[in-house]
Amino acid sequence: MKQNFLNSSMNLICKYQSFSDDDQKKLRYGLEGLYLTLTKTIVLFILAFLLNMVVEFLLILLFFNFIRFTGFGFHAKKSTQCLIISIFNFIVIPYFLFHIKITTEILYIVSAICIIHYILFAPADTIKRPLTNFKKRMIRKTLTVLIGIIYTLIIAFSNNMWLNTILLASMIIEAINIHPLLYKIFKQPYKNYKILNTKSV
Repeated sequence: MKQNFLNSSMNLICKYQSFSDDDQKKLRYGLEGLYLTLTKTIVLFILAFLLNMVVEFLLILLFFNFIRFTGFGFHAKKSTQCLIISIFNFIVIPYFLFHIKITTEILYIVSAICIIHYILFAPADTIKRPLTNFKKRMIRKTLTVLIGIIYTLIIAFSNNMWLNTILLASMIIEAINIHPLLYKIFKQPYKNYKILNTKSV
């Protein structure tokens, strides 16, 4: 199905405009990313619907993407891996959090652990998007930690456990996605900027 989508889309686009071989590769890569994102989101949405947590799923996705934008994180090489990780992150973790008793102390402790993770590991780059610029890495780290602190402050001053759980889930998901252990499990290089800097010397 993916190949049919890519081939038909490429044929339709190239019918009205000519592209170089390099541009066609970039376009195909972008279309593949779009396809995987859409299909993954549809599967996650269906699961969230079946578990009666569509609103929670959408809000967690929103709050997570704010941290993800600055903190980056793991990208699976295979679509099946991506789907499995996404289901664990956006369905299993929230479902678990919403079905256990979370005390105020636990909220603070887990939030603090997440912020420590951001300090230690953010931003976590990938082999395709290495963050070689030290200044930009520090800016992204600072912004990621700042967003984590803002979420924690909202949790501290909000009496809405539903909202607090959504914020906590988004922080946990990002902490998992930037952790070197996740990269190791799926045999992907970590701190790719170091690898590239070593090669350039």
